This record gives sequence, C-alpha cells and structure tokens, in this order.
Amino acid sequence: MLDVAAEAWSNDWAWGLPLIVLTVLVHAFGLVEIRDRVVLELPIVLRARRSSMVLALLMVVSVLLLTVLHAVEAFAWAGAYVALGARPDIASAMLYSLSAMTSYGHADVFLAKHWQLMGAIEALNGMMLFGLSTAFLFAVLREHWPTRLRR
Repeated sequence: MLDVAAEAWSNDWAWGLPLIVLTVLVHAFGLVEIRDRVVLELPIVLRARRSSMVLALLMVVSVLLLTVLHAVEAFAWAGAYVALGARPDIASAMLYSLSAMTSYGHADVFLAKHWQLMGAIEALNGMMLFGLSTAFLFAVLREHWPTRLRR
C-alpha cells in the first residue's frame, strides 16, 4: 500500500514541478511585457507622469492583464489535469485549478485520488505567482505614486 502511494506521489511531483517552473517563467516574462508595454509606455503616451489619473489607469490595466496571466497559468494546470485523467473535462478542471491556485478550496470538485497531491503543489505555485503579482503591483504604485501625495 505504501509503495502505491509513493509511486502516485512521485508522479504528482514529476508533473507538478515542471508546471511550477513553466508557470513561473510565463509569469515572469508576462510581468516584463506588462512593464515594458504598459507601465513604461502609458505615461509617455498620455504625456503625464505621477498623476492620480495615470496611476489609476496603470493599476486598472495592470490588474486586468495580471488576471488574464493567472487565468492562462490556471488553464495550463487544468489542461494537465484533463490530460492525466485527474478531471474528466476542462470546465471542472479549470474550476478545480482556480480553486487550488487561489487556495479558495470551496469548490465541490476534487481530483482523482492518486492525483490529489497535485492540488497542494498547485496551491504552492499559486502562492509564488500571487507573490510575484503583489510585488509587481507594489512596484507600480511606488514608481507612479502622484508627486503631490508624497511626503
């Protein structure tokens, strides 16, 4: 019995670790693109810097793009769940993936028994990704905080 669990867990790690690496790389390069194409360019296009309006627009666009980025990463996990037979369809796999990635945990959707460790591995991945997103948003706030509001 213990050998079966160890084999199943090793499969979870064998699939989970590459997914972590993939999604962190996608996230990092996505953040670079958002910075280069939105955060650095938008103030130039608007001919304004350090204003409340520019900051608000930067935050709205950044948050929307980060949400898309997180959805793409959750979709990668969901695709793996379907391909591995851990979930029968992409809709339930995506619901499970978003629930695991955000550590929400209230969706009444579960992985096949021998793939359940992957859910915890995805939650670990979600913590990394949301940490990167939080750091990115803080950097945008810090760099573009309106001058008149600084002390």
